[in-house]
Amino acid sequence: MSACKELLSRAFPNIDKEITDYVNGLLEDAKDDFESAEDLFDAVGVMLLQSDGDKSEDDIREICERLHSFLNFGLNNKIVSENGENKHSRILDAPVHLGSMAEAYEKLSDANNSIWLKKKENDLKVDKKKLEKAQAQRQKKLDKRVDTVPEIKTPESMLATASQQFNRKDTKMDASGNNRNYDVRIEDFDVAFGERVLLTGASIYLMAGRRYGFIGRNGLGKTTLLKMIAGGQLKIPSHISVLHVEQEVTGDDTQALQSVLECDTKRESLLHEEKEIAAKLNSSSPGSDKDMSSRLHEIYKELEEMEAEKAPARAGVILAGLGFSAEGQTRPTREFSGGWRMRLALARALFSKPDLLLLDEPTNMLDMKAIIWLENYLQKWPKTILVVSHDRLFLNAVSTDIVHLHSQKIDSYRGNYEAFYKTRSERMKSQQREYEAQKQYRDHIQIFIDRFRYNANRASQVQSKLKLLEKLPPLKPVEKEIESVLRFPQCEKLSPPILQLDEVYFYYSKDNPIFCNICVNASMDSRICIVGENGAGKTTLLKILLGDLSPVKGVRHAHRSLRIGYFSQHHVDQLDMSVNSVELLATRFPGKTSEMYRGQLGYYGVSGELALRPVSSLSGGQKSRVAFAVMSMTNPNFFILDEPTNHLDMETIEALGDALNKFQGGVVLVSHDERLIRKVCNELWVVANKTCISLEGGFDEYKNQVEVELQEKGI
Repeated sequence: MSACKELLSRAFPNIDKEITDYVNGLLEDAKDDFESAEDLFDAVGVMLLQSDGDKSEDDIREICERLHSFLNFGLNNKIVSENGENKHSRILDAPVHLGSMAEAYEKLSDANNSIWLKKKENDLKVDKKKLEKAQAQRQKKLDKRVDTVPEIKTPESMLATASQQFNRKDTKMDASGNNRNYDVRIEDFDVAFGERVLLTGASIYLMAGRRYGFIGRNGLGKTTLLKMIAGGQLKIPSHISVLHVEQEVTGDDTQALQSVLECDTKRESLLHEEKEIAAKLNSSSPGSDKDMSSRLHEIYKELEEMEAEKAPARAGVILAGLGFSAEGQTRPTREFSGGWRMRLALARALFSKPDLLLLDEPTNMLDMKAIIWLENYLQKWPKTILVVSHDRLFLNAVSTDIVHLHSQKIDSYRGNYEAFYKTRSERMKSQQREYEAQKQYRDHIQIFIDRFRYNANRASQVQSKLKLLEKLPPLKPVEKEIESVLRFPQCEKLSPPILQLDEVYFYYSKDNPIFCNICVNASMDSRICIVGENGAGKTTLLKILLGDLSPVKGVRHAHRSLRIGYFSQHHVDQLDMSVNSVELLATRFPGKTSEMYRGQLGYYGVSGELALRPVSSLSGGQKSRVAFAVMSMTNPNFFILDEPTNHLDMETIEALGDALNKFQGGVVLVSHDERLIRKVCNELWVVANKTCISLEGGFDEYKNQVEVELQEKGI
């Protein structure tokens, strides 16, 4: 091993002795394990490469090949020094003729024992077990080199976990059954999703009867927290009923109205018992069963106290407010689409009135009319609500408090979202001023220490300042959230006409026309918002504008250079979940470099490690950003966006509004986010009564019309 050590010393003159000893010891102890120079490079190459920045990877591979040759062919004792002398080898004076040596040895008595006369046997003996083992090892190495993509766990295989500290007093009261406090306190808890920590040392307090808006960036764990509260992983007092509107209603033959009424299990059980007792009494002789008559009287009294006769009317008001027509309330639930079943789940939750109602983005499934009704309904809600929403104006109308999730902790604020925004801004400014004052004070002390550090007369003062500096609390800068930025590609201006519909008629069935005589147009300067009730035909109109559907009558005009970027509310669900974002772009738009794909994703905030994570592990808002990147790959000059804000947080919605205002092309937008509509759009199209009209007065006029209509219907 001295030869290897000497080679390392000459090749790396400045190498640390510890590294030399380690490598040399590894070569000596595991020399039989290195089947090739490549194996040796895998073991020590990176270490040697880091120890000498002047050498390239090829230089290190060459040194590893020489080291391997020493190990394999026993040349450790044949090293030529720098001055050309052979240190350990012996040079023969004349060549050796093995044939003549063999003839001489044949005459000797011990010729049979001579190494010169021994012949190799012709039989080739192979140990099959060793051969199979060697082949298996070689195949394992080949598979390892070919399969370079690591196995990535999907969200389904990752589990959210929580730990929580319990208050002994609350635990005893809950166990005794005497706890009648409906406040919710979850103290000092941690939440993790797989290996990622979402919350640490967090606490949340929900006072009975208040409405809490739950806000925070996408992917921080808001939905996970709601699921844990509803699922019991985060404990709350057992007497508090909790309902989380998460899954759509299962479709069956039950009518929509009856499906809502069945939520009141006590009322349903009393009505069922009343029918059974009444049937028995009708079949028996009068006065034969006084007990049943007495029980029937008690049932009537209980039903009267809970105002059971008013339940159908109350359920009907809720369904009507959420957009169910009188005919729709009598339809079986199996006939409704997934979005309408989610509305039905929300109606059931509002009807059952749990002590703690958990809502996760309830406005995503609603049109503007239903959102306005829901705002008014929740303002009169008598119990506790915790609602996740990214609609600022909805939170302003509904919330009495704001719960803010950030930096793995939770902060609470009194007031609606606007009050939260002002309070947080002032708090951030105050913290920044305090940080700067503390830093200035520390710098002043440090200047004094540096100035008189070596002054004997000031030694005591310097020591006092040093102790004072050590006692000060650690200085932490104010944590600022990363600003959300979206950038759409630049495009050239096109001369009009750009996109227009002239006297367009459309239907799937002649008996049920969807549009009659539509005349609308859009230019490169258009910022158009389309509103209307769900089912009125907004998405159908978008498909006609796109050219995916052809008018039955009338004409669609489009500029020959028009390139439309279409964002569908279903695009997020149609992404390939098994690949990462870079691979997704490479599959859909092949032939470009990885740097180009990463740059495109970076325009929409999907950068760094996030771009290499599987799409299935991204939050809804992050998937929307990927969908924006996919949409913009063709460099469109006109955008048609169908509900783009459904999964975005408030900061990203603001960034989307800024990006659309800077975009040089035209925009047609379907959205229920009032703030985005007011920020971006200057024209409002209302889809109703089988037509589409441009409404004078814009969004304010439309909102007034909706409120008047709701008042007239009494909902």
